[in-house]
This record gives sequence, C-alpha cells and structure tokens, in this order.
Amino acid sequence: MKKSLIAIMVCLLALGGSAMAQKNTKIGHINSNDLMQIMPGRDSAQTVLQGEVAELEETLKSMQAEAEKRYNDYVANQAGWTELIRQTKQREIQDMAARIEEFQQSAQKQLQDREAELLKPIIDRAKKAIADVAKEGGYTYIFDAGTAAILYDEGGDDIMPLVKKKLGLK
Repeated sequence: MKKSLIAIMVCLLALGGSAMAQKNTKIGHINSNDLMQIMPGRDSAQTVLQGEVAELEETLKSMQAEAEKRYNDYVANQAGWTELIRQTKQREIQDMAARIEEFQQSAQKQLQDREAELLKPIIDRAKKAIADVAKEGGYTYIFDAGTAAILYDEGGDDIMPLVKKKLGLK
C-alpha cells in the first residue's frame, strides 16, 4: 500500500513539474519569406543572379541556333550526300543536342549553387537576428509561419517587429 501511495505521489510530482515547465514555455513565430523580402542585400543578390541567368540564356540561344542551322542544312542537302556524310551529319546533330542538354543541366546547377552562395550571408544575418531576439525575449521556440511549419496557432507572439528592429529595418 505504501509503495502504491509513493508511486502515485511520484507521478503527481512529475505531472506537476511538467505542467510547470509548460507554463515557462514562450512561443513565437515569424514569416521567414516576408523577412527575406525586406532583407538588405537581397535585391542586389537577385540583380547579380539575373545577370548570370541572362548570360547563360544567351549562350543557350546561340547553341540552339547553331543546332537548328545544322539540322536545316541536313534536311535541305541530305538527298545529295553519300550515306557516310549523312551518318556523320546525323551524329553531329545528335552530339550537339546532347551538349545543349548537358549545358542546360550544368547551368541550372550552377545557378542554384550561385543563388545559395549569394543568399547565405543574408540568411545567416536573419538567423542571427532571430536567435538574438529569441534569447532576449526569453522565447523557447520560434516557428516559421512562412513554411507552413505551424499546424495550430493560438496566437503566439509575432517577432517580426523585433527582428526588424534588431536589423535596423522599417
């Protein structure tokens, strides 16, 4: 009987302690997408990236124009060529198509890597400001409302104004 009473008391203390811990939990939220839209340096990073996109697109258009020219030449002249020349021209066209596809894939990867490189310092600054605000405000958790990480929200504190202030933004 004493053992049962002691076990019940231990359970009650544990539950009481857990309820007490929940009362000290402070939860905040921020929309990281909105924050990234107003971060200094983001516009210049986008401008640099758009310039690189334009350069790659120009190269791709040039490659595609050359491939189209070779294909049109093949269609127009194939009747007068020997079998060996036709096969050689077909391989040239196929090789060029493969190079174009490889270029597109490499360009896409390069742009993704470059975007990550350009945005990393901006993202790091935002993360630091969020962490600083969370520590200063005594927050236990900060959820990102911009990525749908919250399934239920009964209010919480939106720390966007505090992070903006920390970063010196309006």
